[in-house]
Amino acid sequence: MSEEAGSMLVAYDDPSDQRSLSLDDTSSTEESPGETRLSLETANDAIPYIGQRFATHDAAYEYYSEFAKRCGFSIRRHRTEGKDGVGKGLTRRYFVCHRAGNTPVKTSTESKPQRNRKSSRCGCQAYMRISKTTEFGSPEWRVTGFANHHNHELLEPNQVRFLPAYRTISDADKNRILMFAKTGISVHQMMRLMELEKCVEPGYLPFTEKDVRNLLQSFRKLDPEEESLDLLRMCRTIKEKDPNFKFEFTLDTNNRLENIAWSYASSIQLYDIFGDAVVFDTTHRLTAFDMPLGIWVGMNNYGMPCFFGCVVLRDETMRSFSWALKAFLGFMNGKAPQTILTDQNICLKDAISTELPTTKHAFCIWMIVAKFPSWFNAVLGDRYNEWKAEFYRLYNLESVEDFELGWREMVCCYGLHSNRHMVNLYSSRSLWALPFLRSHFLAGMTTTGQSKSINAFIQRFLSAQTRLAHFVEQVAVAVDFKDQTGEQQTMQQNLQNICLKTGAPMESHAATVLTPFAFSKLQEQLVLAAHYASFPIEDGFLVRHHTKAEGGRKVYWSPQEGIISCSCHQFEFSGILCRHSLRVLSTGNCFQIPDRYLPIRWRRISIPSSKLAQSAPNDHTERVQFLQNIVSSLITESAKSKERLDIATEQVSILLSRIREQPISLHGARDFSSINRNL
Repeated sequence: MSEEAGSMLVAYDDPSDQRSLSLDDTSSTEESPGETRLSLETANDAIPYIGQRFATHDAAYEYYSEFAKRCGFSIRRHRTEGKDGVGKGLTRRYFVCHRAGNTPVKTSTESKPQRNRKSSRCGCQAYMRISKTTEFGSPEWRVTGFANHHNHELLEPNQVRFLPAYRTISDADKNRILMFAKTGISVHQMMRLMELEKCVEPGYLPFTEKDVRNLLQSFRKLDPEEESLDLLRMCRTIKEKDPNFKFEFTLDTNNRLENIAWSYASSIQLYDIFGDAVVFDTTHRLTAFDMPLGIWVGMNNYGMPCFFGCVVLRDETMRSFSWALKAFLGFMNGKAPQTILTDQNICLKDAISTELPTTKHAFCIWMIVAKFPSWFNAVLGDRYNEWKAEFYRLYNLESVEDFELGWREMVCCYGLHSNRHMVNLYSSRSLWALPFLRSHFLAGMTTTGQSKSINAFIQRFLSAQTRLAHFVEQVAVAVDFKDQTGEQQTMQQNLQNICLKTGAPMESHAATVLTPFAFSKLQEQLVLAAHYASFPIEDGFLVRHHTKAEGGRKVYWSPQEGIISCSCHQFEFSGILCRHSLRVLSTGNCFQIPDRYLPIRWRRISIPSSKLAQSAPNDHTERVQFLQNIVSSLITESAKSKERLDIATEQVSILLSRIREQPISLHGARDFSSINRNL
C-alpha cells in the first residue's frame, strides 16, 4: 500500500447527521438541522471532509471515485434515501468501497446453471455519505459522513487501473475495435495496434483484452434466425460475384437454417493438388450461437496450411457429420482424400466410415495431447512430464511390436492399468500411433511444428468473430491467395540460398525440383544416408547404420522399373524418400531421384505444366497463381549465379515489351489492374 493511501485512512462523521456506520443497515433517521462549520483554510480537497459541498450527487461520486483511484480501490453506489418518504425526493446517498458488504446467497434453480465465481466483497466499511441541503438558498450536496478504514489490501497505482470501475472503452475505441473485428484479426493484435496508435506502453490501455472480448460478445447477441438469413444472403452475394464459390445448406422443419458449408474457388483448386491429406477440425464452436464449427485444412508444398472448406452445424450427430462430408465431397468434385485426421469423436468416426469408405481415418495427435493435462496431471503428479516423454517415445516408434511391448511396460511403471483414458487410448491405438500409420500419407501434419502452424492459421479467423455473416468474410480474408503467396515468397527468400551439403548429384537435382521446405526434409535424409551401409540380399538390400551389426531396413529396388521401397514406409508416410532408399540409390550409381519420388505436391510449381497448357486459367485467382508459380521458379533459378541473372534480366525485359504490345479486353484490364499491385 502506498504512503499516500496510508495517510488517508481516516474516519469522521458530521455530528449533525449521525447514523450507524453499518452498511447493511437500511433504516432511515432524520437529519439534524445543526449548523456545520467549515474551515476553508485547513480544508484539503485531496481528501473528503465533513461539510465539503458539491453541486450534484454525480459530481460527488466522480470526486470520490478519483480519490479512491489514488488510494488503490474503487467505489460503487450503495444506498439512496428520501427524507420525506418514498417518491418525495432524494436526500441522502451512500458511496462505498467496491469490497463493501457480503456476498448475497443465491437461490439455486435446477433449470438455470450457476456461475461459481468468487466474490470480491469482504465487508469493508469504507464509505462516503452525502446529504442534500438548501440552507444557503440553492440545493446542493454536502459530505456528512466519511470513513477510509479498509479491511483489505489496497492496490498500487499500476494495479488499481485493472479494476472494472476504471476500465472503459470510449465510443471511438469501440468503433475502432469493431472495424478490426471485421478484418478477422485477433484481440491480441487489436490491443497491440491500439497501443501503437495511442503511443502507450503494452498493457496501459484503459481496457483489457477481456473487455474487448466482452464488447465483441455483446454485439453477437443478435437474433439467431435473422443472423442465419444474413449468412445465406452473404453466400448468395459471393456466389453472384464468383460463380466458382460453392455453398450448400439445409433447413429444418420450421424453415430455419440447420447446416451450412462453403468453399472458395482457390480452395477447390488447392485441394486438387494438396487434398491427399486433410485435417477436419471440429473442436471449435461459434460462441455467439453455440454451434459446432468444422474446418477442412491441408498443407501446401511450402509446408504451410491451406484452407479447403468450412461448415457450421446445428449439432454433432452422425447425421450432421454425414451431411457435412457429402457437401465437402460435392465441392471437390467427388474426390476423397487419401487420409483424414480428426478429433476423437465417435459420431464423426462413424460418418467417415460410411461416407469416405476408401479414406484412411486417423486421430490428430495434437488434439489428443491437448487433453493430457486434464486427464493425467492429477493422477501422475510429479511424474506427469516423465510419463509424457515416454508416451512420445512410444508414439514415434516404427515397429508395432516395440510399441506393444513398450506400452505394457509404461502402464506397469506408472500404475495406469485401470485408468479409463489409457484404456481408451490403447483400444484406439491403430488410429493415432505412428507404428500403425506409417504406410499412410499424412503430409507431415502429425509433427508438433505443423500442428501449431495449423492451429495458428485457424485462430486467424476464429479469434475475432463478430456476426455470423461477417464470419464468412473473415474466413475469406484469412485464406486470401495474396496473403498465402506472400508467406510462400517469404519462405522462398529465406531458404532459396540453402547450401548443398553432400555434393551428390541427387541433391543438386532435387534442389531444382522441390520447394525449399520439401528439399530441406530430403536433404536431412541425404546427409544421414552417408552413415548407413547397404548389403545385397536375395530380393533387395539390407540397410543399417554403420555402428550396428544387426537389424536394419529392407529396401527393394528395381532400376528397370524405377521403383524403390523401404520397410520403414517413410515415403508412403511423408512423400520424402528415406535415408535407407537414398543409400541404395547412391550405391547403385543413381544420379537423379526417380521422377515418381519427387511428387507434384512437393514441387516448386503447384500446378503441372501439362494441365495449365490444356486449360488456360480463366478467373483472376488462377491467373495470379499461375504467374506467381512461374515467377517464383524464375527468381530461384536466376539468383544462383550472375550469369543466370544476366540471362533472366535480358529475357524478362524482352518478354515485358512483348506483353505490353498485346491488346487487353476491358474485363482483363479490370482483373489485371489488381495483379500489378500485388506482384
